[in-house]
Amino acid sequence: MLGITDLATYVIGTVAIILAPGPNSLFTLGVAAQRGVRAGYAAAAGIVVGDFCLMLAAVLGVAALMKAFPAAYDVVRYLGAAYLAYLGIRLLLSKNKDSGDKPVDVPASHIFRKALGISLVNVKAILFFMAFFPQFVDPTYGNVPLTFTALGLILQVISLSYLSVLILAGAGIARRLRHTPWVGALLQRLTGILFISFGARLALTR
Repeated sequence: MLGITDLATYVIGTVAIILAPGPNSLFTLGVAAQRGVRAGYAAAAGIVVGDFCLMLAAVLGVAALMKAFPAAYDVVRYLGAAYLAYLGIRLLLSKNKDSGDKPVDVPASHIFRKALGISLVNVKAILFFMAFFPQFVDPTYGNVPLTFTALGLILQVISLSYLSVLILAGAGIARRLRHTPWVGALLQRLTGILFISFGARLALTR
């Protein structure tokens, strides 16, 4: 179908990959828990756009260029690690301002840009897409770009479905935490620590 060689295996592999914990899902859950469903979907939109950019970069051969020039890959990797660590440190140092009945209003565009940045610094995803997608592309199919597009759309549908579950779960958590602000503050600190650990892992692994 559309040049996809093994659709079932691709879907199963994609689900397993998306379910693996990472900064994208953690950020979406955290935003929804702090600011509600609308903010959660603003984060999800940023992640979807970021992932689309990474998939497009992989298809265009950016991953191959990064493999050919390890120094360029290292620069991007360290910048991504620094950004994740910066977000984590901000969470650790910032005070929990959402302890009242209503969360502080933050523009959806701000949340979108932050989520987009988190998604784009996931440079390993570029290399992953370059290695994962071609396994399910029939080289004899007459329209290979259409095949890549179909694979990308399937991934995005699964990703958005999972993010929706996280957003609804986060909104439920938010309702329960409104009268226990110390729990929200604790979760904020734990999220900051996890972001720092994601940054460290990105910097130290190849």
